Amino acid sequence: MTTRVMNRNDIMQVIEMAPTVQAVENVYTMKSRGEAVAWPTVFHIFEEGQRDMDIRSGYLPGEHIFGHKTIGFFAGNAEKGMPTLMATINVFDEFTGAPVGILEGAYITGVRTGAAGAIGAKYLARKDSETLFILGAGNQAAYQIAATIVCFPDLKKVYVADLLCPENAEKFVAGIRARLLDELGVDASGVSFEATNEPEITVPLSDIVITVTPAREPVIRKEWVRPGMHFSTVGSDMEGKEELDPEIFARAKVFVDDMEHCVEAGEVEIPVKKGIVSEADINEIGDLILGNCEGRTSDEDITIYDPAGMALLDIAAAKVALDLAEEKDLGTTVEL
Repeated sequence: MTTRVMNRNDIMQVIEMAPTVQAVENVYTMKSRGEAVAWPTVFHIFEEGQRDMDIRSGYLPGEHIFGHKTIGFFAGNAEKGMPTLMATINVFDEFTGAPVGILEGAYITGVRTGAAGAIGAKYLARKDSETLFILGAGNQAAYQIAATIVCFPDLKKVYVADLLCPENAEKFVAGIRARLLDELGVDASGVSFEATNEPEITVPLSDIVITVTPAREPVIRKEWVRPGMHFSTVGSDMEGKEELDPEIFARAKVFVDDMEHCVEAGEVEIPVKKGIVSEADINEIGDLILGNCEGRTSDEDITIYDPAGMALLDIAAAKVALDLAEEKDLGTTVEL
């Protein structure tokens, strides 16, 4: 059996944002059609707060592949000069069970998460949106910006805020245009970037707000929200995380990637528990893409998209990387 092994550098050389956005969108529609299967997550704690891992797996009949991502947090790695987050994605052929590829998983996850946040804006934000506000200046912010530019080529302004460490936002803004072009092939020459430490001023000036923080208390206040805004809440991927004032949900149209997971561990978790919204008020993004439910109907609508994340997205994005690597003969093919 021959399989392609791709390290982080290989993936960075081949991965492209536009086909990844399309692959993620396809997974959402396959899920809504009942053509994608996510299997139960396996989670184990080796040492509380220090070492844990989970295995997330699934099957994409439309792509004729199945696979899993094994991801773990190991706090002690920092002292060893290793990443604290370790991830590997394995992709298999549906018909033979042969391994198609083994890939470093953290970078793939970053790119597909960027695609997910932007797809929410693509289908829910106003089509004339020109201003993006990013809450969080970490690594994920770059992927969110890249994917949003792909979906909104007329984007003109991006605000970036890191309220805990404003210097991070300044540093991020200084290098983001070159990073987008060199790493992700996204031309942001027509976009103005600005670091901000005044969200109460810059959030209301924005058409699209994407949050990428680990916050456990609301950061975006309801007083900052004006009619017509869209929010993608990317950071809330675990029980108890919260980036938006839950009262914002009371007057918004709300969408998720996976109802069960988001109600348990997404941004909608707390508004649902507080009774501000119910599951009956929420739709899945795949149904919206397919036209099975109504999205934005007015420039005055406030919309929220909660993509808590699915392993199916990692498998689909890995397939994009593998296909591009085969075209460019990158990665290492090995006999197992």
